Amino acid sequence: MKTWRASARAAAACLCLSFLVSCQTQNPTPAPEPGAPRAREEQVTRGPGGRILTNTGVWSPDSEWIVYDCRPDPAGERFEGTTIEAVHVRTGEIRELYRAKNGAHCGVATFHPTRRAVVFILGPEFPTPDWQYGPYHRQGVVVDWDQPGLARNLEARDLTEPFTPGALRGGTHVHVWHPAGDWVSFTYEDHVLAQFKTATAFNDVNQRQVGVWVPNPPVKVDRDHPRNHDGTGFAVVVTQTQATPTPGSDEIARAFEEGWIGTNGYVRPDGTRQRRALAFQGQVAGRSGEPFAEVFVVDLPEDLTRPGHGPLAGTAARAPTPPAGVSQRRVTFTETRRFPGIQGPRHWLRSSPDGSRIATLMKDDSGIVQIWTVSPNGGPPRQLTRNPWPVASAFSWSPDGRCLAHVMDNSVCLSDAATGATRRLTPRSADALAPRPEACVFSPDGKKIAFARRRGTGPDAANQICVLFLEP
Repeated sequence: MKTWRASARAAAACLCLSFLVSCQTQNPTPAPEPGAPRAREEQVTRGPGGRILTNTGVWSPDSEWIVYDCRPDPAGERFEGTTIEAVHVRTGEIRELYRAKNGAHCGVATFHPTRRAVVFILGPEFPTPDWQYGPYHRQGVVVDWDQPGLARNLEARDLTEPFTPGALRGGTHVHVWHPAGDWVSFTYEDHVLAQFKTATAFNDVNQRQVGVWVPNPPVKVDRDHPRNHDGTGFAVVVTQTQATPTPGSDEIARAFEEGWIGTNGYVRPDGTRQRRALAFQGQVAGRSGEPFAEVFVVDLPEDLTRPGHGPLAGTAARAPTPPAGVSQRRVTFTETRRFPGIQGPRHWLRSSPDGSRIATLMKDDSGIVQIWTVSPNGGPPRQLTRNPWPVASAFSWSPDGRCLAHVMDNSVCLSDAATGATRRLTPRSADALAPRPEACVFSPDGKKIAFARRRGTGPDAANQICVLFLEP
């Protein structure tokens, strides 16, 4: 495994260098020029219906399969799909991994980094008027490649007092494994607190949080509520929010769009290593009270089962509290900029593989969305790209950390992580056929990029999964 990874990293490094060595301009041309790096695009799915890629983790460990969810509307905007599928990028073979039943919907799938297993959202079976699909009525489940259709619960749910440590009281979303393949991060919303419409001195309200699942110990709960269920591991909330953040403070109303920092964490200023940490977007209140998102980091201890300043599972009126040893801090302070805060299309913060830089999207002083990076240790963010067109999608780092893939001006593009020079990999398409904004994802071997674009017209239009095969 180590040899395979080293070889993949070396191949990716050579490929990215060959692609970007000729990038001397910050402004991509409308089409590849003679002698430019080549990328062969292939459509790998066909047929009706919308297909949606998650913003990360869509590739199998061997870089041969892409996992996605199917949705009935061509745009894939309605979370009403019932199947999780994987497509082989060379043969076009489709493998159904899971089909929801009993009125449930499923989606937002990601692969385990080293084995063939997929984690995704599953909505409620047998939905009722008081328990429909929604942010606090969903869960994470895992399906093994060799046992399609058999879903195992990720986190446990306990909706009645006394709440069970290691179980949650609501719903989880966008589940992503740590690069080591053991822990899982997700966003979380709380059913118990959703019953309160206003925060008071006596109760909290539901706010989006970031949580983490660890494989041990498994959690069992009482069946005194029909929506309670056991989990295969221990789940906790790791962020701290305030219903009404103090203007100009580091308090946040929401924590969301998180990403693991580094394949092995990051190095602190004193030279020690923080092995596990998440970067996330935190919604602060400016000095005038206006909300905007900044980059935050939460450092995690190795043991997430020890309570911190309150119950891990919360109470009937209070939110779950982070475990002992969790440290949350703000990294960016952009209120004085012309366009403060994180901007652009919906995206998740993504760290370079070595953990030294967190990438996000912000507007430059001209109002154009560019890629920026910041150290997890803080300091001013650095503008990476300086293009005349805004970045138009979520993005991903190459496995060697030398470049980032993203959509811009109706093309899939590659930007150099050192210089910001951007190269267009696909010709500019018409608006109706442009690459979708949800995902632009490097494969583990660094030789392919997965994305989706609309194919067909009229009633035959549908999102299809496409792959760019990078050629040195």
